[in-house]
Amino acid sequence: MTIAAVRTHRITAPLHTPFVTALRSATTVESLVVEVVDTDGRCGFGEAPQVWQVTGASVEGSRACVEQVLKPLLTGRDPDDLNARCAEVHRAVAGNEAARGAVDTALHDLAARRLGVPLVRLLGGTSLRVPTDVTLAAGDAVVMADAARRRSAEGFTVLKLKVGTDATGDLDRVRAVRAAAGPGVRIRLDANQGWTPREAVRTIRAMEDAGLDLELVEQPVPAWDLEGLAWVSDRVQVPILADEAVFGVRDLVKVISRRAADLVNVKIAKCGGLSAARTLLELAAANGVGTVVGSMMETQVGVGAAAALAAAHGTSVVSDLDAAWWLAWSPVRGGARYEGATVVLPDVPGSGVHSVEEGFRQRVEDRK
Repeated sequence: MTIAAVRTHRITAPLHTPFVTALRSATTVESLVVEVVDTDGRCGFGEAPQVWQVTGASVEGSRACVEQVLKPLLTGRDPDDLNARCAEVHRAVAGNEAARGAVDTALHDLAARRLGVPLVRLLGGTSLRVPTDVTLAAGDAVVMADAARRRSAEGFTVLKLKVGTDATGDLDRVRAVRAAAGPGVRIRLDANQGWTPREAVRTIRAMEDAGLDLELVEQPVPAWDLEGLAWVSDRVQVPILADEAVFGVRDLVKVISRRAADLVNVKIAKCGGLSAARTLLELAAANGVGTVVGSMMETQVGVGAAAALAAAHGTSVVSDLDAAWWLAWSPVRGGARYEGATVVLPDVPGSGVHSVEEGFRQRVEDRK
């Protein structure tokens, strides 16, 4: 039994609400879905989201990596030798984390299907339900407070506020959201590298003094500024979560050595796949660093794999898996779904994804 084919599918899916952060504003998900097929016709799926401002990955760049390097490497090889196949993928190219992550995930999905078990069981877990936060896009205080009320009414108990676009106004935004959401809702902030270290300390301390009860603050300063991240962590009480500062093991080792952050956000498309993500989670846990499993703006393919990872390994706080919740329509058939603030994984072999539809958004628009 061998790998018979490696296919790529470019997908574009619209969001129901613009996704605005300190780094970008998005109205669609642009992504590459990778499909690995064995000679029996079983298929495994993985996803490489396009995120220019964070990973630098593009759909066409990921496609070139898969088609030109990884596809020839895998075709005709034994899919059951999972560790060897994933190691070969990771050695084959430098960078290209999203492309490597998609292929690595597809290999895991195929392996689970060949064994007849859900992906989460292949990863060592059993739970098919994973709680998630939900993001409030950056905006003015009134808009964010209204979104907080609506999300709370829908059952979300953890709200992730995008800040960092305007340090002087962030206190008012968070104060408005706290008033709208009430004391029973946890509030975390994501500055997406938007503050300087001094702005971060000044803003976070003001929120502490105002009694806004923040759960954590994610990536308050630029990714390259590890000393700045540590400087902030040393001067505030709210836990600091490293995201863009940590792609792989070497980055996490630096964060651990410097004690630059209290937690790390592990993302499949950022670190290069489930294999690497599992290593990061284990390394963090072994060194007393908290963990979150996150997602880029991606579909149920990527979110389902991330949810399976979170379910199998556990995290220190509720994970950040709402990306596919933002989709107005999905080009993916099967796979993970949402029930309120919970990602529900199907109790079927692999991820449960059975097909993707290319050019979905264009066809929807054509029907209007």
